[in-house]
This record gives sequence, C-alpha cells and structure tokens, in this order.
Amino acid sequence: MAKKKAANKKSETEIFSKYVRWFWTLFGLGFLSVIFLFLFASWGLLGEMPDHTLLENPRTNLASEVISSDNKTLSKFYFEDNRTPVGYDELPKNLVDALVATEDIRFYEHSGIDARGFLRAIFAKLTLRDKGGASTISQQLARQLFVGVRSKNKLEAVTQKIKEWVIAIRLERQYTKEEIIAMYFNIYDFNNNADGIRSAARIYFGKEPKDLETKEASMLVGMFKNSSLYNPRSHRNPVGTRNRRNVVLAQMAKYDYITEEAKDSLQQTDLDLNYSPESHREGLATYFRANLSDFMKDWIKQNPKPDGKKHNLYNDGLKIYTTIDSRMQQYAEDAIAKHMPMLQAEFDNQNTPNKNLTAPFLELDKKEIESLMRVGMRRSERWRHMKNDLGKSEKEIIASFDKPTQMEIFAWEKGKYSEIDTVMKPMDSMRYYKSFLRPAMMSMDPQTGHVKAWVGGMNYKHFKYDMVKQGKRQVGSTFKPFVYATAIDQLQLSPCDSLPRTPITIEANKFGNPEPWTTKNSDGKYDGFQTLKSALASSTNTITARLMNEIGPQPVVEMAKKLGVEQDILPVPAIALGTPDISVYEMVAAYSTFANKGVYNKPVLVTRIEDKNGTVLYQFQPESRDVLSEEVAYVTINLMQGVVEGGSGKRLQDTWRINQQFTKKMLTGYPYELTNPIAGKTGTTQNQSDGWFMGIVPNLVTGVWVGCEDRAAHFESITYGQGASTALPIWGLYMKACYEDETLNVSKEAFEEPLNLSINVDCDKVSISDVFADDNSDEDLDELDF
Repeated sequence: MAKKKAANKKSETEIFSKYVRWFWTLFGLGFLSVIFLFLFASWGLLGEMPDHTLLENPRTNLASEVISSDNKTLSKFYFEDNRTPVGYDELPKNLVDALVATEDIRFYEHSGIDARGFLRAIFAKLTLRDKGGASTISQQLARQLFVGVRSKNKLEAVTQKIKEWVIAIRLERQYTKEEIIAMYFNIYDFNNNADGIRSAARIYFGKEPKDLETKEASMLVGMFKNSSLYNPRSHRNPVGTRNRRNVVLAQMAKYDYITEEAKDSLQQTDLDLNYSPESHREGLATYFRANLSDFMKDWIKQNPKPDGKKHNLYNDGLKIYTTIDSRMQQYAEDAIAKHMPMLQAEFDNQNTPNKNLTAPFLELDKKEIESLMRVGMRRSERWRHMKNDLGKSEKEIIASFDKPTQMEIFAWEKGKYSEIDTVMKPMDSMRYYKSFLRPAMMSMDPQTGHVKAWVGGMNYKHFKYDMVKQGKRQVGSTFKPFVYATAIDQLQLSPCDSLPRTPITIEANKFGNPEPWTTKNSDGKYDGFQTLKSALASSTNTITARLMNEIGPQPVVEMAKKLGVEQDILPVPAIALGTPDISVYEMVAAYSTFANKGVYNKPVLVTRIEDKNGTVLYQFQPESRDVLSEEVAYVTINLMQGVVEGGSGKRLQDTWRINQQFTKKMLTGYPYELTNPIAGKTGTTQNQSDGWFMGIVPNLVTGVWVGCEDRAAHFESITYGQGASTALPIWGLYMKACYEDETLNVSKEAFEEPLNLSINVDCDKVSISDVFADDNSDEDLDELDF
C-alpha cells in the first residue's frame, strides 16, 4: 500500500514536473517569440521602420509663417497642414499637466512602454472589462509620426502595435521627455486647419499656447481622444465635448495637479471659444498676404536650395518677417469698416432705380451697360473656371450667367460686414457687386520704406482684386504736387509767390499738344491773385496750368518717374490736373520722397526670410535714390500743409464736424482733433469717379483711394463724391487711432526745416511774386505769359 502511494506520488510529481517544463518551455518560446518579433520589427522585417536620420527629422509638413514687425503672426501659408511647431518652453504647465494626467500618468517613469499599464489593459480585456488601451504618449507619437491609422485587420493591428513599441523605445532614447511632449503637441491634428498646438490655441481661443488657461488647455487635451467627435466647433456633440473637457479636469484633480475646488469651479464654466480661423481668405492683412504670396513665388524661383531643389512655401516651415505692423494694420481695417458702410448707405440712397433707371451707371444707356456687363462676364473668375477647368463652350458659359444659383453675397448690414445666403443669377450678382464703393489704403515709413499697413479692399473673400497695387486709377489733384515740385525745383518758386487765377490756354503744338488746351476752375471763379500755397490748398486749376505752361509736361513726367511712378505717362499739359492712372502703392512711395527730404525709398514688404532652423535665407537690401534737394522737398511739404491748414483737408483739425448737406444717416466728419502739423492733398477725378487723400506726417505717409469697380459708377454730386468726403475720413480715423496708441510713436512734431533754407516759406512777409520780372507792378501781372 505504501509502495503504491509512493508510486502515485512519484507519478504526480513527474506529471507536475512535466507541466512545469511545458509551461516554462512555452513561456520561453513565447518570450523568445516576443523578443524575435521586436527584433524583426527593428530590422524592418515587419514593414519599413524609420532610420536614425528620420527619427531625428520626422517628415512633417510645416506651414510657412508670416510675422509682423511687432512680432505677431499675421498668417500662414499651407496646403494641408497648418503647422508651426513650438518648443517645450512655450507650453504652459497646465497644458502639460493635463496631458500627463489624462494620457500617461507614469510618463516620466517608463522608457516608452508602460508595463503596469499594459498588464492592466490585458487583464481588463480578459475579464471583459475593457477600460481602453495602455498606449503611452511615446507610443501615440510613434503611431502618428511613422505607423499611421490602426488597421482593422487584427494581424496587421498586432504588427503595428509591435512597431509602435519599438519606435517608442527609440524615441525615448533619441529625445528627452520634454522634447517628446512638445513633438506630441506639435504633430496632432485638432481639426479646422488647427494642426499642432500653436494653431489650435490661436484658432480656438485666439491666443498663443503659453497664454492658455486651465479650462482651455483641458479642452484641447480632451480632443486627443477624438478631435472630430470632441470638436467644439462641431454641432454633432456639444455636450460630449464639454463632458470630455470635464473628464480631463477630473484627472488633473485626481493626480493633484489642481484642487477639487478648482475642478468643481472650472467644470461649471462654458468652453468660451474665441474662434479665429486661419484661412487664406480671412483674418488680418488678407490683401497684403496675397501680394506677399506673389513676392514669395518670385523669390523661390530665383533662390533655389543648395542642392538645386526649390523651397516649398506651403511645407518647408519658412519664417517670413514683414514690415507690416499688426496694430496699424488693424487700425487701418477698422477705419475702413467704420466709414465705408455709411458712405455706401448714402451712395445707395442716391442711386436707387426709382431715381435713376441705369444706376449706379449715371451716364450710360442700356446698351452701354449691357456691353460693360459682357466685358465683366468674360473677365470673371466664373468664366475662367468654366472655360479652363470644366472645358465648357462659350455658349454654355453665357447661358450659365442667366441661371439662378445658390450663392453667398457680401453686404453691409447695420454698419457691419455680413454675408447673405440667397439665390441670384450670376449676371445680377455681377451688377450687384459693381454697385459697391471700394477702398484702398497703404501706409509707409518714408525714412525706411517699410510698409506698415496695406488694405486692398473691404473684404478679400468677395472682392479679391487688390486696389493698392493691382488697381490703377486717375489720381486727380493728388498729381498737382508733382507739378509744383518740378516748378519749385526749376524756378526756385516760393509758396508765397502769387499768380493770377485768370483763364489760360496752352497753345497747340507748344509741347507737342495737337490742339489748344484750356482749363477751368472748379469753383468757376477767375478773379484776383492767389499764392501757390493757397492755390494748392484750394486746388486752383488755372494756376497749376500756368505752372505747366512755364515748365512743360516732360520735366513733370520725368519727376513722376523718379518718384516711383512705373507706367508710361504721355507728356501733355492735361496731366497737370491728374489724368494719369497710378496705383496707391506708387502714390504713397512718391509722397514719401517729400517727407524723406527728397530721397526716394522703394516700398519694402519683407525684411528677412528664415528656414525652419532659423538660418537666414534672405536679408532685405534698401533701394533708394536722390530725387529732389532737401530744400525743394521741404517747400513742397510746406505747400501741402496749406491743404490741411485752410484747404480741402481742414476738417482733419476740426474737433467735431457734421456736414449738414448730407442726409441724417450720413456722418461725414468725425472728431479727428488732429492738431499736429500735417501735409496732404485731396483728389477728385471727373464725375467723382475717384476720391483720394494723401496724408503726410514726418514719419508716416498714408494714401487712401475710394471708388467703384467701373468709373461709370459714381456719386452724382461732388459734395458726396469728392476725396474730402470719400477718402479723407478713412485717413483721419486711422491716424487718430495711431496717435491714441502711444507705443507706435507716430510723430506729432513739425517737419524738419533744412539748414540755411533759401526759399521763403513765411507767407506773411510776401504777397506777390516778382520771380519772372524784376520790375513788374501788380497791374502788370495779368499780362505775364504764365
């Protein structure tokens, strides 16, 4: 019996030992299999793995960043990824704490794989109590950088998981914990073009990451679970998005990153979004950015990389440092947004169909309007798209313009920009848009050439044509300072010299003019004498014509060219009254020459360009030239000061002005209260088609133009259509805002007078000039051929 028991015990021991051996054999094989799987994965036998170089420089598309002169991000250039990486030191502590508390509490303890978390996840799955995965932050980063979306095929999913583990361990060896966290935040897609934490913070909350509050940081971290499902801009799951934010806050309280009281308080708050989309068609300085895009394309074409490849504006993460000041740009856009709705309301009131059946085309008949619309149709984006992209026939394209279409149109509603969903024929929408007055504005530092503000229209989404540089319109009386400057330069005239206002005819063939040219004064008055300063202030045409008769048009054309006017100007006497078409860009540069003591500076948009590593690729080199003597430039400035002191720009120095000739709805004056020295010139072209104001202070020159797309659309009366009513108010509002912001240091000082000034500018001492004859009496002046 005892032997039998011993035998049984021996048998049980052998069986147990056998099972133990089998267990350890299987365990060993399993362990070795795992080891070999990891080795196979690291050797690339389970699929391509990143090498050392790729781990150091992961392939990510980086948006190129446009940076203002005051170091603010104006916009980004990107195709798919709006990503601008930030360093760990730019991440606030609450954001990092929220991530670690929610995604990987043992992040600082493991080396890429959290063994405890893995075993917990396995046990949870075996007991059917699945509480989610156990991926560490490093594993999640590895998946996003190199592995991709989890496969639905279980075998492939296992292979992907193994690759994640291997890459996570490599990442931990390659980077510090802080660098891994920064990379994780930078790589994630938060939707709505918010690629990476910097874009997400700016788009959802309108601030930089370092300025995020705890509740904002928690919402963004909550989106890591599913940025589509828990997106605050989506209407799918608003309650779930807030609840997910609150889960993150609870996790932060659980691990003592915040107190229970703070958690309870923050969980009761709203998401408080400040949605600021970073679209190419929205945001600050849209027209400037469009022009900058053209600048960059030319630069990229002419400046290849060392290996001969071209830079990619949308993927290479370039940093483009511009001259635009974000504050001044905002003030410029605000000034336009304040004035234009009121001006448009008055324009619409005067151009209703019951007052004029062809409005706003006041001089055109029905056939002429139809011709104008046909030309506009062929120039439209719709025509280009249907012909070039869709291959439609001309007949099909024309027919489409008379087919009602669902569209979103621009409108001013209650003094603010609005979009209206409507159904309209494309042809009708063209005429609708042609009835809008459009503004353009550019502001520049005359000493450096740096462009500080650029507004090419009132809404880039709906009015893409840039009227700062692309558009060229008749400049009217703003051309007259070029005539005066030429005359002063050649004849050493003084602002105090007086000339008769009487009519003057420039004879045929005198300057190659085919027929006699006679001009009229806008006020219809021709008696008496007027100083040059007074004549420019009141824009007296006959006196400008007398100057032209004396110096001839060719020197004036040459002066305009030296001042930066690019297109050809026909040298005829009529240019004295501003017949040439010139852009706001050229006019501001030209007027800046007067403020810069006679030295022309080509406008500057970009100061430098860096690659993503901070290497300087481009450094701006100034382009300047001497045009006038310092004395002539100062005297021209002195002449233009008269425009503001007592001419068409006088309202700038009024403390409050309401023009009673306007309707009650239309405010034409604002409390500018600009009492500092200002030089300027208004301009109004024939039939009030174009209104201008050019304004100068010692360290800032700004030009404003207002008009419709077509010259045939305009105010009927000069009361409403003159530059002093259409353009000057925008300049005044802009400058008032600039002066109120003392950080800008816009000058309120007087223009610096040259040493040993030989030309008299003190008009209290001289009343009548004797510059053309030594012994002419007052009575003889009207006989001068001048």
